[in-house]
Amino acid sequence: MNNSTFKKTLALSFASLLAAGMANAQTDTTKTMSTMSSGTSNAKIFGGIGQYNTFSIGINAGITDGLVPFSINTTNKFKVDLGYGASLRQQLSHTFSLQLDYFGGKVHGIDKAGTSKYGITEYRTDYNAGSLSAVFNIASVSFLHRKNSVNFYGSAGAGLDFYKTKSVTQDAASGGGTFGPAETTRKVFAPVGAGVKFRLSDAVALNLGYTVNFVQGYAFSGVSTYPNFSHYSYTHGGLEFTLGSKSKQNLEWVNPVAMMYDELYDAALRQEVEVLKTRVGTVEGAVSDLKKDSDGDGVADQFDKCPGTPTGTVVDGSGCAIVFPKPDTTMAMKAPATAYSNIQFEFDSSVLRTSSYPVLDATSADLRSSGKKVEVDGFASAEGTAAHNLQLSKDRANSVKTYLVNSGVDAKKVKVKGFGENNPIADNSTEDGRVQNRRVQFKQK
Repeated sequence: MNNSTFKKTLALSFASLLAAGMANAQTDTTKTMSTMSSGTSNAKIFGGIGQYNTFSIGINAGITDGLVPFSINTTNKFKVDLGYGASLRQQLSHTFSLQLDYFGGKVHGIDKAGTSKYGITEYRTDYNAGSLSAVFNIASVSFLHRKNSVNFYGSAGAGLDFYKTKSVTQDAASGGGTFGPAETTRKVFAPVGAGVKFRLSDAVALNLGYTVNFVQGYAFSGVSTYPNFSHYSYTHGGLEFTLGSKSKQNLEWVNPVAMMYDELYDAALRQEVEVLKTRVGTVEGAVSDLKKDSDGDGVADQFDKCPGTPTGTVVDGSGCAIVFPKPDTTMAMKAPATAYSNIQFEFDSSVLRTSSYPVLDATSADLRSSGKKVEVDGFASAEGTAAHNLQLSKDRANSVKTYLVNSGVDAKKVKVKGFGENNPIADNSTEDGRVQNRRVQFKQK
């Protein structure tokens, strides 16, 4: 088979694979569109990567050439040779994956008759290379369909290229020389490529791609002194096979928009939404009932013990009117506070009652005017431990001293003592007696 026949056969093969892939994708699209409302996918938008198949393997074959468009090439005549490869890829998201590649084959470079570049007329290189690349899905023809069927991608990576190069120098060519001895070399290289994939089924995809491999130094193309890099192209076609459970989808072909549609129209989810709406309606009704105030007195009907209060009536927390005594009656009810009277406290508390303020104010006034000294003695009822009651009595006495000092009494004239549950003035076996024992007494000096 001559070179022209090889090219025609390869082109026809690619065209046949492309047509088959697109036909299969179209059939699958029609099939999936007909089942769009059924929500066949069990995957959830935020369900995690574990609900998909993410690994795939691939094999490929194609043609290599030393000529690369828009670049400086060592030779100038298109001369194809055979290349082949294999891959292992993990899809990490809908648009991004990492791929391990193996490339092998030959690259043949040759100059047109009567020309020579960089001192050589022809080279032949056998290579084996491995690389790790990042692959980006950059577009999808069928992004509106349930499953993507055509994906365009770009890739870039780095690896090592092991190769042997034979070349013919210009002088040897003019004298009918042969290829020089092969040089075994290992160099870093960077594969940069683009391609398109066609989903043939849930487990198989057709992959067509074009990759340019940039190899460190020029030894790959027969020129070992040129201080730059070599390059060669690889145009290929191949198949990718999804690894994993048949019950899971391949993440690469999942359409996130379709998944959102599935979740939005999922029957179970819609039922849950309706139940939630009912619950929200019930809560809103209960809140409205709590806020309802028929007589407008500021107390909700559910808590209003005196419904129908006339407008403008001042009410208490239960909605009942507050009856204020007449001014003269109020004055008659007030009794002058007696200085140095006992100060009472609530159970297990050292906080002063507001009812104690008049007695404390009268005591403060007398101390400031007379210059007397006073001892403030704290006491407690018999509940709790003796140690706790002793500290509680001291706290009560200090609360009284703090009030007196803040009202202007000299702190040096107020002495504090705590007696705990000692010296009761009433029977600790009764509640009335215990109430009287929770006290502070004054001892004038």
